[in-house]
Amino acid sequence: MPWCEELMPQPASSSSSIATPRRRLHRPALLIVGIMLIAANLRAALTSVGPLLEQIQQQLALSATAAGLINSLPLILFAVLSPLTPALAKRFGIERTLGFALALLVCGIALRSLPQDAMLWLGSVLIGAAIAFANVVLPTLVKRDFPHRAAAMIAAYAAVMSLVAAIASGLAVPLASLANLGWRFSLLCWGLPALLALLIWLPQLRRTAIPAAKEPQSAEPQRYRSPWGSALGWQVAMFMGLQSIAFYTIIGWFSAFAVSHGASAQQAGFELFVYQVVAIVANFVMVVILPRARDQRAIALGSSLLIFIGVGGLLVQPASSLVWLTFAGLGAGSSLVLALSFFGLRSQHHHQATLLSGMAQSVGYLLAALGPTLFGLLHDLTEGWRWPLIALLCLTVLQMLFGALAGRSRVIG
Repeated sequence: MPWCEELMPQPASSSSSIATPRRRLHRPALLIVGIMLIAANLRAALTSVGPLLEQIQQQLALSATAAGLINSLPLILFAVLSPLTPALAKRFGIERTLGFALALLVCGIALRSLPQDAMLWLGSVLIGAAIAFANVVLPTLVKRDFPHRAAAMIAAYAAVMSLVAAIASGLAVPLASLANLGWRFSLLCWGLPALLALLIWLPQLRRTAIPAAKEPQSAEPQRYRSPWGSALGWQVAMFMGLQSIAFYTIIGWFSAFAVSHGASAQQAGFELFVYQVVAIVANFVMVVILPRARDQRAIALGSSLLIFIGVGGLLVQPASSLVWLTFAGLGAGSSLVLALSFFGLRSQHHHQATLLSGMAQSVGYLLAALGPTLFGLLHDLTEGWRWPLIALLCLTVLQMLFGALAGRSRVIG
């Protein structure tokens, strides 16, 4: 969840090159509505796929590996395009970049729902690109236009984003069952809120930012070590990536797992909804807990252990999957906030925090993209769920290890 990055120092390119201040906001209420509508569309197009994956796989005769790639494609786009987005925003402006992202999202959702099989892949690529652009630029907009209320705005749009994402998971199967319209109709429905967000955002495209005086160039950031050459930097990046693998693998594959163990598709969708709601609760609890901790080793171990219990429970007693998803959701939500908090906690300066954030998120998204695909490949090779879940358990143990290392109270020197 990139919204949590706002709790940390922001990239220098965003703060200086892109985030130019405004003297006075025109129609701030309309701007706030636009921000919330954009946030509502940052995850729904992705989380609505998981509960329908079994139907998509059967109708298109996809292997489990190919089905996993449907979930992984947007994450790959996140990893590739996120570093390029600040340059795009600098050239065209924040408002136009967000408008372009919304238009691309509407097109991607529409194409993904067309009857031609190839459109599923093309639409998924466009959706991933659109969300990657918006993920990077929206926090910058909030910080620029609401500098004294940024925390409240971030909390509000994060809640909207996560809640709508959970609702999308819960409604995916009921929408597909509506008059037997199928999974294409269910996925297409999320084009309506994207189109609404685009229409509400159109007035913002006429706004022009007031240029700010350029800050003098400073050699200060050069005195700080790059996280790419630091063991601590890699520990943070690996913790970020491993917790991402667990989250996105469960989102992508739980429905197919539950249905294969006798649950209905509706029940599986509801349990995924609960999983995400519990993760949202854990997000906010961590914001209270983290500032009180002298170091984060116990928090890292505890959050990773919750995921381990959840995955282990699915392995040994799948009939109680709702209980195990509750454990996993608490672990996923707390692990995510902790991972993003490490960017500021383990750096000496905001320029170094920017480098660490970029490195950790690049590694994290790449690992998250591999997770569902490799999980599906292992399922294909073993024709069951036992070994994929055992592999996920092993990765959770690694998460404990890297969390304990990254959680020590120190900075990259």
